Amino acid sequence: MEEPATRQQVVDFTNTQIAFSSKSDKDLKGQARLFKFMNNSTLVQMGSPFALLGARMQIPFIDSIIKKTIFTHFCGGETLNECQKKIDHLHKYKTFTILDYGAEGKTTEKELDETLEEFLRAISFAASNPSVPVVSVKLTALSDNYILEKWQSGESFTEEESKRWEKVLYRVNAMCEKAYHHGIKVFIDAEESWIQDTIGYLADEMMKKYNREKVCVYTTYQLYRHDHLALLQSDFEKAKREKYLLGAKLVRGAYMDKERERAKEKGYPSPIQPDRASTDRDYNEAVCFCVDNYETLAVANASHNVESNRLQAELIAERDLPRSHPHLNFCQLYGMSDNITFNLADAGFFVAKYLPYGPVREVVPYLIRRAEENASVTGDMSRELKLIMEEIKRRGL
Repeated sequence: MEEPATRQQVVDFTNTQIAFSSKSDKDLKGQARLFKFMNNSTLVQMGSPFALLGARMQIPFIDSIIKKTIFTHFCGGETLNECQKKIDHLHKYKTFTILDYGAEGKTTEKELDETLEEFLRAISFAASNPSVPVVSVKLTALSDNYILEKWQSGESFTEEESKRWEKVLYRVNAMCEKAYHHGIKVFIDAEESWIQDTIGYLADEMMKKYNREKVCVYTTYQLYRHDHLALLQSDFEKAKREKYLLGAKLVRGAYMDKERERAKEKGYPSPIQPDRASTDRDYNEAVCFCVDNYETLAVANASHNVESNRLQAELIAERDLPRSHPHLNFCQLYGMSDNITFNLADAGFFVAKYLPYGPVREVVPYLIRRAEENASVTGDMSRELKLIMEEIKRRGL
């Protein structure tokens, strides 16, 4: 990756006035209290099992505490209609919404069919909202993990398993087909490596079918894996040969500890990069590759890393590309990295927030991941809290 020795600053990610302009004084103070709690790894580790157990057992007072604190900060609501207020508020600040139903890890056919129906409702809801261009999905919400893992292993299915696999194909296609006809995009999330080849296969089949004229379906590349930069490049060449457009969502990754532990337990080489510098290098190489090929490749830069967002913004500006081009997207999670999201939006870039929603018991695993990852190694929560405190000071609160 070649970069100019110096770049002109396109976006100031330290501008807290723009970053928190959507927050009232009361909201900002509440956010500071929440982030101070989540910055304490001991409290997060102690509280997470109780939150998970309480939500699963639907203990009312635990549900109420979660809903009034961490749920409100990171989620849109329990239903699509409850999300509308936050969708409208984001759009007021030039920011789009990616709907993310919180279901994952479903097992029974009844649960999986019910989840499909919710995704279909989300697509209809998005189609009625000009500020909601995307619906995100984890395929573990549409398939039992066992089926995904067995397909990847190459083992033969039993007759019953074959029927379940056909249902998986039906659900994934039904969702993508409806999205295609309604002009909505689908982001298919990446998951653990032992089911990711199956997920990648399903995403590729949907891209072949629905990405002929424009990009409807995106697959996800985890750049904390040492093989995913090469996979992105080979998938792009394959798409060119087979005459469809590649949709690429870029992430660093979310299962590092789990991946390394399983590789050690099973005795195979870890798929994870040897260090953070290697991940950062491959991520930024991927950003450059996607911008280089933006006419036939749509990228969603789904990062909370300031430098990776700055790189894409500067490449777009240097090449005088349209900042709102539909193939040059940025996105961050709702409730995090407002300094990135709203400063990009203010500078005219196409940026969206991932807005999870669903019953509290469904989204608690997502909320725990947010708390645990940000209280431990990433430093994101410390950065978030520092910026919030700077804005509180600027406002004289």
